[in-house]
Amino acid sequence: MARLTASQLAAVLAKKAKVASSAVRVVASAPTIERVLAIDPALRNTGWSVLERDGRDLKAIAYGVISNPAELLHSGCLVAIREQLNDVIREHKPTVCAIEATIFVQSFKTAIVLGTARAACLIAAAEYGLAIYEYAPREVKQAAVGRGAAQKDQVAFMIRSMLRLKETPPPDAADALAVGIAHFQNADASTALGRESKRV
Repeated sequence: MARLTASQLAAVLAKKAKVASSAVRVVASAPTIERVLAIDPALRNTGWSVLERDGRDLKAIAYGVISNPAELLHSGCLVAIREQLNDVIREHKPTVCAIEATIFVQSFKTAIVLGTARAACLIAAAEYGLAIYEYAPREVKQAAVGRGAAQKDQVAFMIRSMLRLKETPPPDAADALAVGIAHFQNADASTALGRESKRV
């Protein structure tokens, strides 16, 4: 095999480096698609949504409410929440989960009930290895309406407009959609370290 001169070898190496550099640029510029499972936890009516962002395009893939009847025991509600969220995860394959943090309540009993519903949601997401981030209620409303004290009907109306939905989603589903929007806004506004501080 013929030996290359020093100048020929340098030219070959430079050509390979140029090809490798352009390949890295192509990979780096490819848009990252993130799909978030967003949850507004409650024992009787857990709102959920799946949102996807491709570049700057944000769209709602699916949303709904896990409604548990009043006669169903608390333990049964928790099982239903976990199982139905498992179904959502299997069908829509989210890459991350966002959940609304527990709000301040006067009653310890209410706080415990909300906490158990939230735990069922966290377990469902954790079982599938999803990274979980939490957002305060005021932060969620701020993302949707621009005010931290917005009412549920205001959130639902704004969510319909922002995501260009054909119908106004149920209030609990709208809250879940707002959680997803808050997650994406936080990803844009925060550094990676700041975002990790919201991870559960």
